Amino acid sequence: MSRAIFLDRDGVINKDHGYVHQVDDFEYIDGVFEACAALKQMGYKLVVVTNQSGIARGMYSEDEFHNLTEWMDWNFADKGVELDGIYYCPHHNEHGIGAYKVDCDCRKPKPGMINDAAKFLKLDVTQSVMVGDKADDMLAAKAAGVTIRILVRTGKQVPEHSEATIVLDSIADIPNYLRSLTAN
Repeated sequence: MSRAIFLDRDGVINKDHGYVHQVDDFEYIDGVFEACAALKQMGYKLVVVTNQSGIARGMYSEDEFHNLTEWMDWNFADKGVELDGIYYCPHHNEHGIGAYKVDCDCRKPKPGMINDAAKFLKLDVTQSVMVGDKADDMLAAKAAGVTIRILVRTGKQVPEHSEATIVLDSIADIPNYLRSLTAN
């Protein structure tokens, strides 16, 4: 069994400008490539788990999401970082339109995306880490059994009470934090 870093996208990998779906609006968080390269060197798989309610709301299509995701994936590859999985939820139980108005098990705070990735990639969630910018990210990770849950300040305003094990400034701080856990 492998261990993974589960990464929310908006607010963790890129700045959250609200329903980001075009390359021109995609702005990487400082240090994301270096941090992800360091995490790979530490033996973690990198798995993106992202709610994409903009699809459900009819703001952009799944094709537009896939085009942006492919571009993002190539950016990581160009920096020598392979993403091991990208999981997304296009649903919203209240604001979804048509077939996307679903109360699914993949939309965070439910753990479906993490569970699917863990099964498919043979991951030990108890040795894995969730990195998110919202309480829903932490709740999904906790429900899936992820023990280290890191909330970063680069996205939404950090809630005072969440299921996070620690709050850090950004993804750039995560490799050193995880190294400090193994040094003790």
